[in-house]
Amino acid sequence: MNALAPSLPDVTDHLAGFLKAAGDPLRLQVLQVLGQNSFGVLELCEIMAMKQSGMSHHLKVLAKGGLVEKRREGNSIFYRRRLPQADDAEGAVHSALLDELDDGSLNEEVAARLEQVQQQRAEQSRAFFARHAEQHDAQQELIAEYGQYAEQACELLLRASPEGKQVLEIGPGDGLFLLELAGHFEQVIGLDNAEAMLKRARKAVAKRSNVELILGDWPEAASNLPTVDAVVLNMVLHHLPAPASAIRAAAEQLQAGGTLLITDLCRHDQHWAHQTCGDFWLGFDETDLVDWAGRAGLELQESQFLALRNGFQVQVRTFEKRDTLTRSTQHAVRE
Repeated sequence: MNALAPSLPDVTDHLAGFLKAAGDPLRLQVLQVLGQNSFGVLELCEIMAMKQSGMSHHLKVLAKGGLVEKRREGNSIFYRRRLPQADDAEGAVHSALLDELDDGSLNEEVAARLEQVQQQRAEQSRAFFARHAEQHDAQQELIAEYGQYAEQACELLLRASPEGKQVLEIGPGDGLFLLELAGHFEQVIGLDNAEAMLKRARKAVAKRSNVELILGDWPEAASNLPTVDAVVLNMVLHHLPAPASAIRAAAEQLQAGGTLLITDLCRHDQHWAHQTCGDFWLGFDETDLVDWAGRAGLELQESQFLALRNGFQVQVRTFEKRDTLTRSTQHAVRE
């Protein structure tokens, strides 16, 4: 026997903890909710309509079973789903459980309360950019200047979508990347939830007749937009209250074979970005984006990681929308 392999009691104890954590309907609902986003204890209490003591107990059981983990964002602690680990005894069961939960529907009352929490977060983001639109460039340059990543982002997008005709950029900011897109796509749509930011973007693309700017929240505005060949989330995901939901909605907006471009910060610990730059999240782990995209039916195509000043790193990723096979069908094919 391999001396490094875990002993049988270790495996069975760990698996028993996993099965206990997954063996409660309420905890399964919490895992469904955490599939939408990371949440703090008080937010989960609001969503699940239960007291903090009860929620803390369930989160403790889920964490002990290896199904959730904690992540600090500034002065707050958020809970998120732990990704299945290939080297864990329950890895395959864990993956199948998350697939089943993601394919199911949330309880209507839970879904309604979840929407309220998401809206509260979105309002915080809108209010910040309404107040600080004029300082946007200076704030952004504290982290990453546009010129340090724009060329690579455009290069990866065009390589993934050389014949694309329609593109949607979510949160275009000052509109500089819209200008770049307008030179390569027949129709360019920019969606932003802050009128002050759209005003700046309008000035940037004033001479481009193939650019349309729309005021609205993502993903709420998705139903009023056409399907497109490419969606761009360019340095905006860390501002959005629900990044996993934003990626899933972007996947639904893509035509088959379409491309999602994500340019965003890698995980960092510079908490001042919350207050100074309106960042909701301190970047993202590489595995987060790949997992969220994969569960939305997107396949990673290409990645670049750019080292920047002040200790920040930007990740540029392209994903392709797979065919319409469901996960269950894909599992059957593989078997």
